[in-house]
Parts: sequence; structure tokens; C-alpha cells
Amino acid sequence: MSLSSPSEWAASLPMGQVATRQWLQARGASRHALDNALKSGRLIAPARGLLARPGLSVTWEGVVASLDRMMPDPVYVGGLSALERSGLGHYVTMASRVHLYSPGPAPAWLARLPVGVDWVWHVTTRLWDQQALQDSGSVREQRTPTLEGWPMASPEQAFLEVLADVPESVSFEHADNLMRGLSALSPRRLDTLLHACRHVRVKRLFFFFADRHPYPWRKRLDPADYDLGSGKRSVVRGGRLDRTYLITVPEAFHGQE
Repeated sequence: MSLSSPSEWAASLPMGQVATRQWLQARGASRHALDNALKSGRLIAPARGLLARPGLSVTWEGVVASLDRMMPDPVYVGGLSALERSGLGHYVTMASRVHLYSPGPAPAWLARLPVGVDWVWHVTTRLWDQQALQDSGSVREQRTPTLEGWPMASPEQAFLEVLADVPESVSFEHADNLMRGLSALSPRRLDTLLHACRHVRVKRLFFFFADRHPYPWRKRLDPADYDLGSGKRSVVRGGRLDRTYLITVPEAFHGQE
């Protein structure tokens, strides 16, 4: 079947999104039909190998929606980007950096799109049980008047994702300051996500920071309910051992609340 009519293009390629030639051809669009659509102006090529409909600029949100539609694995905005866009980012950061999370690798074409952002891609296979994460409903659709939904992690999920980058690209101080703004987290969602989390160090760090800021939701979470592994874990080289969670932390954080 050739996707040549305007209604067929609309169904396969929503306004403000992109698609690869291969993806459209796999759904019935012939190479000839795509070439004709480009010549006639019914399609434009924002980058090599990528197609879009004219009339609405492709933004980074549109790219995220496109990724989630085309990729074999879910793709969503998470980590620091999700916290910032939920109004929970502690520092003023470069709005041009977008953190994406997915079980699979980033497509090669992503860097070719001129949408004014730097993509930071995180592979989640070590962090999440994918089925449990999907069942949690913690990734939710964000909508604008002109764009179909693009997925973003809840603050609870996003903070756990940030902790996976401590201390390599997120400092202890940054993570601690982020926790200061998380007084309204959902203990029910945290419970589900902590069970879905595969990363022992992330779970130990979560409770370490949560203990420093004893919000009401902390009282409803018992570390004994989750698999925190066994033995000591080195988080900071040369740090002091926190004897509650058996992780090494910076000297400035040792014994402080």
C-alpha cells in the first residue's frame, strides 16, 4: 500500500514530528511516493534521511515524540531534564541539554537534527526492570496545543535516575539540593519504583539522601522492604563509610543531617 494521500501522511507522520525514510517505507510508503512528496512540498527533509510535514517547525519535544513512536523500545525525557521541567531543578542549567532514557541505544540520526539541543542518552537496562517500570505508569504523556504527547518521567522516577549519575556527572551536593525540593513526592509511587529499580547503589543513595531530609513520605518507606544488596559499596573514592547504608560518602556528608 502506498501512503500517498494527505490523510495517510497525517496518520503516519503527525505535524511537528519526524520519521525516517526506512520507517515510512516499512509502513507502505514507496520510495517513489516519498520522492514525489518531497518534490511537491507535501514533505520536507529537516536532515539527511529524515522527513517531516511542512507548516510546523520540529522542536525537541517533537523529536522525543517521534523517537517514542519509531523506536522499538520506549524513549522518554527523564533525570535532570524531567525534574527541571517539573519545576524541581535546583540549579539554573542549560535549557539546551535534554536527558533521554531508553533500554536501547540512541539512533545515529538523532544528532543530525537541527533543533537547538544537546541530547544526553542514558541506557536504562541496569537501572530499571522495564516491565515493572511500564506497569508503574510513572512515565506520562505531556501535551501542547500543537503537538501530540511526548513522554516524561515523574519526579519520583527522575530523581532515582539522577542518582545513577552520582558522583560521575552529578555531585553529592547537587543531589542533596535536589532532594531539598522533593517534599511532595508520592510514597506509593516511590514504593513501586524502588521495587522496579535494579540498581542497588541508587536505592542506597536514595535512602541516604531521604534520611537527611525527613519528609512525611519518608516515614512510609522501610528500606528493609527493598533489595539493597549486601556488603559495602564504594560511591566516592576515598570517602567515609556510612554505616547505615554501607556506602562511601564525601567527608562533608559523613554523620550530617
